[in-house]
Amino acid sequence: MYLITKILLSAIVIGIVTEISRIFPKYGGVVAALPLVSLLSLIWLNIQGEEAANLSKFALGVLWGFPATAVMLIIVAISLKASIPLYISIGLGTGGWLIFLLLQDAVVKNVTTYF
Repeated sequence: MYLITKILLSAIVIGIVTEISRIFPKYGGVVAALPLVSLLSLIWLNIQGEEAANLSKFALGVLWGFPATAVMLIIVAISLKASIPLYISIGLGTGGWLIFLLLQDAVVKNVTTYF
């Protein structure tokens, strides 16, 4: 029952965001950029009894993924502006996301070995 509640409430949030986006695309994008999934995940994890240390690690993990997500969204926006179909744009963005994330990880590992 708990899993169904999480799914339904999360789906409602996504539904509201897409409806706002349909009527006001710019504002829908702003609302979608809110860390809704991250916050919902933190809330669900807290309700399930996760320790604060794990919640903190989760929050830092979200932060760690932010630059790559920004790159992905830039690639998708540029691709769509260039009239590339949505699903191909998403594929290109996801590929860019993965490459950026791997590069980010490699750079951080190399930098930390010097310190």
